[in-house]
Amino acid sequence: MNRKIFIYANDSEMSRKTEKNLKQKLDSSGFTLLPSYRADADLLVCIGGDGTFLEVIHRFDFPPMPIIGINTGHLGFFQEIMPSMLDDFIFNYSQGRYSIQQLSTVKIAVKTKEGISQHVGLNEVIIKGQSTCSVHLNISIGGSFIERFSGDGLLIATPAGSTAYNYSLGGSIVDPRLNILQVTPIAPMNTTAYRSFTSSILLPSDLSLGVVTDAGSKQEGLSVVYDGYTADYAEIEEIEVSFSDTLVNLMRFENYDFWTKVKSKFL
Repeated sequence: MNRKIFIYANDSEMSRKTEKNLKQKLDSSGFTLLPSYRADADLLVCIGGDGTFLEVIHRFDFPPMPIIGINTGHLGFFQEIMPSMLDDFIFNYSQGRYSIQQLSTVKIAVKTKEGISQHVGLNEVIIKGQSTCSVHLNISIGGSFIERFSGDGLLIATPAGSTAYNYSLGGSIVDPRLNILQVTPIAPMNTTAYRSFTSSILLPSDLSLGVVTDAGSKQEGLSVVYDGYTADYAEIEEIEVSFSDTLVNLMRFENYDFWTKVKSKFL
């Protein structure tokens, strides 16, 4: 067997207890446990909630190996199994009874006078002001101007992230088998002075979203938030948001069904 497994757990009591239990079971089953992360690992086990899962993929720069999540958090949308299912997990993994769900990511490229900076998010990227002031942004899709948006900001979600912040903003839940980006406005203005779209826009994988700060506005800079991580920029010349080539390989077992999970978590 000799498969190399790296386990990452958050600091909660339940996670540490689950980690200790899992290590004992994997060791007795003949697996090799890695003391630290290595890119040649055969499997990465993430113990925690969805926040821990996002922390893992960013800390290790979107690991190439399959990732399995053990849920010791709350919602656990990315996490596949519960702590009580460790024996089932080890058996199914040993027997090859699983599939790999490839999750798309979203990329944002920010052009300033200093150059171009890029960030990648699994759930979403957000463009907003650095203060509580509204932002005024000129938006284009596929190079064609669409509108001058005014509001708190824009959220661009992947299908995987459609059930996160996007959903709380009134965006749609999207099946992860669809390659689309969802652009959802955050507190858009829709008055006689400001006209902004008030519902989500869906973009196919071959189109990008262009954003330029409105020349007439006095905003000093913008914040780019990707999966909860924030980068602030001043004097932005242009922003482009598109699908990224980076994929997250999430391990799923035979009884997994996306819409069954949606029903159990949201309905």
